[in-house]
Amino acid sequence: MSPMRPGERALRHVEARSFGPPMDPALRVTLNFHPDRPVWNGSVLEAMVHSGVYLSQFVTGTSNGGLTAHPGGDRWRWESRIFGGAYDEASDRERPVYGALNHRRRPVGGAPRFGSAHLRLSASTSARTTFCHPDSHLEPSDFGTARRMGLVDLALADDRDALDDYVEAQVHGPVRLDRDVEALVLDPCHRGGTIETAARNAGCPVEWHPGFRLTVEELRRHPGYRGWEYVELGERIAVDGMLDPRVIGEAALAGEHDPRALKRVWHYLARFGAPDHRVSGEG
Repeated sequence: MSPMRPGERALRHVEARSFGPPMDPALRVTLNFHPDRPVWNGSVLEAMVHSGVYLSQFVTGTSNGGLTAHPGGDRWRWESRIFGGAYDEASDRERPVYGALNHRRRPVGGAPRFGSAHLRLSASTSARTTFCHPDSHLEPSDFGTARRMGLVDLALADDRDALDDYVEAQVHGPVRLDRDVEALVLDPCHRGGTIETAARNAGCPVEWHPGFRLTVEELRRHPGYRGWEYVELGERIAVDGMLDPRVIGEAALAGEHDPRALKRVWHYLARFGAPDHRVSGEG
């Protein structure tokens, strides 16, 4: 009998610590990302289409969260704890990729904090996915799998900010665009540009969600959310008094602003310019 692969060992370890009934089979895991951020010799999406797979931070060295995916770093340590050391000796390409269970069925994906676009994974990938709540960087003690999913009720009862209320997902094994993805879902601000061109070559269906849009007027109403300096930065980069993902992406590509500051501006757009916020008007 051949030894179990790291992902199989990780899944078995997490399932032994999980609880609750089976996951609703209609729910999907989504992988949110910024398609237009520069990486290597092109954009994140172009690199993804070229490789045909969604790569982890350990491979790309890029992230919309923290950059700690290296031996001994925080991400490495969290994975060692959560997965019982299954990946301690694994190569970077063997490690899981991160997303969220879209338990609220949002059109922008389960964790828009991490990007305006998302891959909606096929139902079959859920069987090789582990889950936790809250995010793994918070050292969670509650875990789940598709067979034992008690995390949705926990997340729905948790009083967290809209950008932090996700059930984190870790997909074990390669995520191939032509096999494991139901749809690549993009913001409509990318219609007609290089991002749409790349998307049409991804080997999976392309869809569009309603879009993130935030006026400078609305931005100014929330100085305490991330800080006034990021409100001012948003005002400076806005085009005709409006922010959308393409505006922030172009600012990132220009290289004139600290990427960490632009990430905070994105948080404003994701939180207060999301379609559900515009419809409900909730603060």
